[in-house]
Amino acid sequence: MPLFSANLGFLWQELPLPDAIRAAKAAGFDAVECHYPYEVPVEAVRTALSETGLLMLGLNTIRGNVAAGDNGLAAVPQREAEARVAIEQAIGYAQAIGAPNVHVMAGRAAGEAARTTFIATLRHACALAAKAGITILIEPLNHRDAPGYFLQTSEQALEIIEAVGAPNIKLMFDCYHLQIMQGDLTRRLQTYLNSIGHIQIASVPDRREPDHGEIDYRYILRLLEELGYERPIGAEYRPATSTEAGLQWLQEYR
Repeated sequence: MPLFSANLGFLWQELPLPDAIRAAKAAGFDAVECHYPYEVPVEAVRTALSETGLLMLGLNTIRGNVAAGDNGLAAVPQREAEARVAIEQAIGYAQAIGAPNVHVMAGRAAGEAARTTFIATLRHACALAAKAGITILIEPLNHRDAPGYFLQTSEQALEIIEAVGAPNIKLMFDCYHLQIMQGDLTRRLQTYLNSIGHIQIASVPDRREPDHGEIDYRYILRLLEELGYERPIGAEYRPATSTEAGLQWLQEYR
């Protein structure tokens, strides 16, 4: 039976994070994940996780100055010091709540200088994360939702992972983003499975509940079962109405 993680960056946004964790448990999710929990006291999150028995799979580094267009910092030349502070913040928070993964956001950048910056920053992140037993994730984002984002394809991500050369860096395989950018999800999952640290799902093209659109997730779930993938799959979608109203897919997919 597949396991599912509620991405609380999108689901139950109307609730404080600790209450969203409780709502995810009540709805039948097996784990949770989030984006930017830093304004929520660690103890409140830890208490909710303890009450529910859920694991917080991961969280993101901050985007930076969103008003100025930042969408991450790690690949942006001349922002290395800020990127390292963001990584230290994320790893510290993740360690405090028992989260095993940190997604390091690359940001808007391009070219060889951005690649060099990203690799150096990720090496620093991996060394720091290793001390806490944490895995660093990097995620290609599509050019419609995240214009100008440095990391856009699975092959680019895998080349970066190889260049970093650390054992604790993996690919965040978001089916929504990669279907828009590349497609061929079956072959990519089969080929890259050992390099994947987390998988996320949403409908394409509207990023709603994963029960319609151009990706047949029933097929994807059967494929992952055949491949022996047993970790929770992240539901990272924007509910069409309320979160509860759109959860029929969760029981159907089980």
